[in-house]
Amino acid sequence: LGLGEAAPDAPVTEPLDKAMLAALAGVVEEATEAFEGYDYARALERTERFFWEFCDDYLELVKARAYGDGPQALSARAALRTALSVLLRLFAPVLPFVTEEVWSWWRRGSVHTAPWPSAAELPPGGDPAVLAATGEALRQVRKAKSEARASMRADVSRAVVRGSQVTRIARPDLAAAGRIADLTLEDAPAALTVDVVLAPAT
Repeated sequence: LGLGEAAPDAPVTEPLDKAMLAALAGVVEEATEAFEGYDYARALERTERFFWEFCDDYLELVKARAYGDGPQALSARAALRTALSVLLRLFAPVLPFVTEEVWSWWRRGSVHTAPWPSAAELPPGGDPAVLAATGEALRQVRKAKSEARASMRADVSRAVVRGSQVTRIARPDLAAAGRIADLTLEDAPAALTVDVVLAPAT
């Protein structure tokens, strides 16, 4: 919410934003089915799993873009606000007080009288594999920094991402989140791997 406003009709245009919302649509369908079958633990587990992936991967990947200007920034902010609205409603039955509080920061009325989310309210056309592949690449960049005992904010002079999923990498977001100066994507018939060369410490 602190990233800046996004109009209710602001379009979600960027592949990574669409991918996140497509993944969230799947979560809505699974959680709804679980609730209707009285499997409340399953509904919560699926929502929580998405929430932590959302925080660990998506937020980190789009943070720099969301703080910027222009249509790419608006896309990120619109996607973040849409996801927040949906997640608050998914969590509301099991976290009634905190969801009501957060809802009150930016929405009128009560989260508990808001409509239950549906996949239909999320924009179509995203590929969840974009978020999965880009998130995995970022995790490997972070791992390389950790193993080198470097800060997560350390600059990377060069990174080479190889694998069968590289065509799904959201390149600008990965470069910004990993602080990568030179990012190369190489298609290969194997699992995704990342070679990282850290910039010299100053």
